[in-house]
Amino acid sequence: MLRADKLTIRFGGLVAVSDFSIEIGDKEVVGLIGPNGAGKTTIFNMLTGVYAPTEGTISYLGEPIHGLKPYVVTSKKLARTFQNIRLFEKMTVMDNVKISYDYRVKYSYFDAIFRTKKFRKIENKMDEEVRNILDTFNLLDKANEKAGNLSYGEQRRLEIARALATSPKLLLLDEPAAGMNPQETMQLSELIKNIRDKFNISILLIEHDMKLVMGICDRISVLDYGKKIAEGVPEDIKTDKRVIEAYLGA
Repeated sequence: MLRADKLTIRFGGLVAVSDFSIEIGDKEVVGLIGPNGAGKTTIFNMLTGVYAPTEGTISYLGEPIHGLKPYVVTSKKLARTFQNIRLFEKMTVMDNVKISYDYRVKYSYFDAIFRTKKFRKIENKMDEEVRNILDTFNLLDKANEKAGNLSYGEQRRLEIARALATSPKLLLLDEPAAGMNPQETMQLSELIKNIRDKFNISILLIEHDMKLVMGICDRISVLDYGKKIAEGVPEDIKTDKRVIEAYLGA
């Protein structure tokens, strides 16, 4: 589904990521872990078009996507969340998710201004899809509330729901459990597995909560100082000496 080959990115004289490669298959949950500053979010930024890699290639569903603008990458059904929540706080929960449908809207300005039959049909279908997504995330009862009024855990879920509304085949989650309490993290773990199965998507996950990562990931890649130091199934990663040294020090 996705293949990144020998990605390198430099900012001036700083090499932030060096020679990084990864492959993600159909309906896989893959973890990307490493100490703070290891380059994990930088890799997400390259995969989603925020940064163009200095070297290397990225192919998604058989097409090269490196160097494309973020909105073009999203239109090709690759979506992401962010480490820091980026909701439209003064808009309703419903409207935050509906924004994701913008690139799929097929009616004209004329249809929107005069609320034609075509406009009403598309809007009604969109509303139904959004309600189904909100129901999956236990947010349907908050549909008309402002996003800024939600609890922290609910805002995290809403951001994932908004990304999922773009109908991705691959969803990138950047520290979705950050700031959550243990109960919320456990619920998030079940939610991630549920959306993988319900929506038939693959997931690439950055996370520091090792219990969550080890519990849901099929494979894990480990990054340290911008370089991949290990890759494998969770049981192998747990006991890898290089991984232990990266997190705890030699």
